[in-house]
Amino acid sequence: METDVIVVGAGPTGLTLAGELRLGGAEVIVLERLTERGWQSRGIGFTARATEMFHQRGLLDRLENPEITRRGHFGGVPIDYGILEGAHFGVRNAPQYKIEEMLEGWALELGAHVRRGYELTGLESTGDGVTAIVRGPDGPAECTARYLVGCDGGRSTVRRLAGFDFAGADATREMFLADVKGCDIRPRRIGELLPKGMVMAAPLEHGYTRIIVCENERPPDDGDQVTFTGRQVGFTELADAWQRLTGDSIHHGEARWVSSFTDATRQVTEYRRGRVLLAGDAAHIHLPAGGQGLSVGAQDAFNLGWKLAATVTGHAPEGLLDTYHAERHPVGARVLLNTLAQGTLNLNDDKVEPLRNVMAELSTIPAVARHLIGMVSGFDVRYDMGAPGRHPLRGGRMPDRELELAGGGRERIARLLHPARGVLITADASGETARTAARWSDRVDVAEVREFPPGPEEGGAPTESVLLRADGYVAWAAPDGGGLEDALRRWFGAARKDHDVRVPASAR
Repeated sequence: METDVIVVGAGPTGLTLAGELRLGGAEVIVLERLTERGWQSRGIGFTARATEMFHQRGLLDRLENPEITRRGHFGGVPIDYGILEGAHFGVRNAPQYKIEEMLEGWALELGAHVRRGYELTGLESTGDGVTAIVRGPDGPAECTARYLVGCDGGRSTVRRLAGFDFAGADATREMFLADVKGCDIRPRRIGELLPKGMVMAAPLEHGYTRIIVCENERPPDDGDQVTFTGRQVGFTELADAWQRLTGDSIHHGEARWVSSFTDATRQVTEYRRGRVLLAGDAAHIHLPAGGQGLSVGAQDAFNLGWKLAATVTGHAPEGLLDTYHAERHPVGARVLLNTLAQGTLNLNDDKVEPLRNVMAELSTIPAVARHLIGMVSGFDVRYDMGAPGRHPLRGGRMPDRELELAGGGRERIARLLHPARGVLITADASGETARTAARWSDRVDVAEVREFPPGPEEGGAPTESVLLRADGYVAWAAPDGGGLEDALRRWFGAARKDHDVRVPASAR
């Protein structure tokens, strides 16, 4: 087996990355240890920024009945997430196994190869690439690629074999989760604080209820202190804990699956070591507060995919791949920070009640609410675009807006990003901005509009044009955004030669 990129792990992060690599023109093989796609669902949705990014690839329409809600919380303190433009708490009613099914179908349609039943046992550097040594259905095998990305979860084999330093704190508590039916369990979507712990209950499909149980005095199992993936537990153990906390018995219920997790908090010190990279839970583990785990992993993949594809297809400017660690490591560290804070608020006894009350008061202040919402939703992520420029949109995510095209008709920004290419949106009537970007037409699409629709993100500042990276972040904006050519070269490489126009993967 030989390819451009090996992705280890066919979870949401790995499958998202596989699709992104194919959109960028890279060949990819996904190696998955499990012989069949699992139906267990640790996640049952994703946050607002992940929702936007899936929408930017046209993937939301592939999910069955996704439920989008403005109602959310920070550490159990309710907040209305509709304050920010396009904001909401995220998508609910989307079990992880359905998300994986959707993403795998998308990746396969784009030409990715998903090989199940292949367990990674070794890694070898080949100088200009990497070889994965695997145990497959027919015995030992090797797969060689220019790059390998570990998307294989909190117990990552890639992380261990490649020698990444996984710094952080061991677990202090263990929690149970299960999908149960046959019990009369009232909804507790945010989580209900009880004298001896916290319980949560959310209705799912087919009469099941997702329940989470956290006992304050329950230490983690010694063998699983470094990972929140936890250990295998029986339904009786969970039902006993539920009864101790609530006084109600659910022992007569039927559990579709039962597991545990912890509050271990760790992050690799580097997201890339030579030709081996990490994404998702392989790079960072944390308390799953607010459904951020799946979401942050998918955002890692959206950030990395177009950069790695540009690298293997020869279009990447020098240093582009290094920006993956530079941009995503601080984001991961901030997720660890906010989940630790939420755990302090929501997983302790009444000694923390004064702090909860103060946080509830603060969250009614619009500026504070926007700050907390930005952290959990991912809307506060802002990247250093590397060149002078002060436009308020620059470096942040571009909200989806409707555009009135100069040639007639209307279009949404999200649809322009479906091919995972750069996009220049310009209202420059002289046409000079569009002509400049035309020299990168094999990597950047141009949408000429009558005017750029204003929004609250700009704070009243005028906008004439924006240059979007493939992941939907604003690399350049006019006026006051710096030089357009500099931004195009920084993120998309050298301008094309007339005789060297590469047909984008999405158009093949």
